[in-house]
Order: sequence, then structure tokens, then C-alpha cells
Amino acid sequence: MARRAAGLGVNIVFPRRCPVCGEIVVPFGELICPGCAGRLSLIRQPVCKKCGKEVESDRVEYCFDCTRHRHGFERNLALLNYDETASRSMAAIKYQNRREYLDFYGQAVCLKYGKIIKRFHPDGVVPVPVHSSRKKIRGFNQAEILAKHISTNLEIPMYPDALKRIKKTAPQKELNPAERLRNLKEAFVPGQLPGEVRTVLLVDDIYTTGSTLEACTGVLKSMGVCQVYGVTVCVGAMA
Repeated sequence: MARRAAGLGVNIVFPRRCPVCGEIVVPFGELICPGCAGRLSLIRQPVCKKCGKEVESDRVEYCFDCTRHRHGFERNLALLNYDETASRSMAAIKYQNRREYLDFYGQAVCLKYGKIIKRFHPDGVVPVPVHSSRKKIRGFNQAEILAKHISTNLEIPMYPDALKRIKKTAPQKELNPAERLRNLKEAFVPGQLPGEVRTVLLVDDIYTTGSTLEACTGVLKSMGVCQVYGVTVCVGAMA
């Protein structure tokens, strides 16, 4: 009761803003404007059985990218197509400190994929880390906040220090697939993860070529993890 009252007080002083239009959310208490929810391009079936991108037909098992590149992770689940609307929202989170938008995205991921995630039987939720210098400037890691939502809502332990990012890489959006792989080489190293963790739910904000999830999967498997499943807010072709 006290926590709910505190939350209401914060919302009155600092009204919640919509992750799509950026305006104060109406009605009060919602996480997104009802009229803006329809502007988000939710992932619809059929999808690639590996990365979660939409495919043209249910007779197609894998998208073009996944037929050309083998991935070490089992499967990725994504909430949205990475279009212009989603891109603006993700950029606002990272560069305009709109971390409150992650409350909506975290809730939406759990509502859409909670039962599927439970069937993966993950032993822990692990966020993709950002470099310490970037986190210091930004003040937070968006993947960690999203992972916390999933961990809390689905009652799965979170291990925020399982992976560490020791290499400050160039922005992935500026690189082609081969450059992305080189960019991430040796960027991630093992952190702290209990030895009994064998199945991991790896959380990030955006999936394009899968290079980041792939690099993190390799490190996690070197630590004794057997299966890695991904969850991202967005999925889409390279910009």
C-alpha cells in the first residue's frame, strides 16, 4: 500500500510520458496513450524460429539472415518490428533519459511472452552489459532495467554481473554484419554467475544481425551455460 501511494505521488509530481508520442499519458495510471498503442508494430506470426523476425509464410522456418549465419543461441523473442516509431522510442530511452518507457516495454514483453519464457525453464535472467564509460554518461543500462522487469514479473533470478563489457565498441548501427562481428570480438568477458545456472534468458533492447547476442552467448557457454534464449524489445533489418 505504501509503495503504491509513493508511486502515485511520483506520477503526480512527474507525470508519466507516453513511449510513442512523448506526451503525458492519459488516462492517469496507464503506461501508454491508448491511441498510441496502435502505432507500435507488434511482431505477428509467422516469425523466424531463430531470431524472431517476421517472415512471409508459415512454410518458411528461418529468415534469410538465419539461413546464412548459424547462431549459438536457441531462439530470440521480440516484441516489436524496428521501424521509425520504435527507433524514436528506443533513442529517447538511451539518449534523452526516458527510462520510464521501459516500464511499458517490460510489461508488454511479459504479457506477450511470459508463458513461453516459462517453458524455457531459465535459471536466470542476464542483461547485455554496456561499457562502464557509457553507463556513467547515460546513468543506466536499458537492458538491465528491462531484465529487472522480466525477472520481477516472472519470478526468475537476475544476474546483472554475469557478463562484463571491457571493450568500448563503435555504435553497431554504423557497421555492416562483418564489421559488427569484428567490433564485438573480445568485447564481453565472464563476470559472476552461479555454477548451477545452465539455461539463461539473455535480454537486450534491439536485435538486428544478432552479433551482440551471439557474442554474449559464446561467453556464457564458456562459463558452463548450456542454453541461451534471447528476448529483445525490437527486431529488424539493419538501418
